[in-house]
Amino acid sequence: MFVLANFVSASAEVLSIVLIAMEWLIIIGALLSWVNPDPNNPIVRVVYKLTEPLLYPIRRILPFSLKFGLDISPLIAIVLIIFLQLFLVASLKDWAVSLRFGHL
Repeated sequence: MFVLANFVSASAEVLSIVLIAMEWLIIIGALLSWVNPDPNNPIVRVVYKLTEPLLYPIRRILPFSLKFGLDISPLIAIVLIIFLQLFLVASLKDWAVSLRFGHL
């Protein structure tokens, strides 16, 4: 059972790192949108290419009353990422501990 426990624990850590990276990319993308950088810059293109698939569905779902000229989709995405870190990653880590010590 320790192999499964180690796999679940490693998966939780990798997921946590990916979520933290996505959080930072969203913050960087939001800051870049304030300064209006050159869209041909490769770094800007990579940031937008990685964050748009997450932000576009949130923008599409937002009701019209919340679209008041300020894009709050990065804030909502960060809150969702924090929720995933607190719920999913923590649950995976707890499951790994219970597998490791045999408390199913």
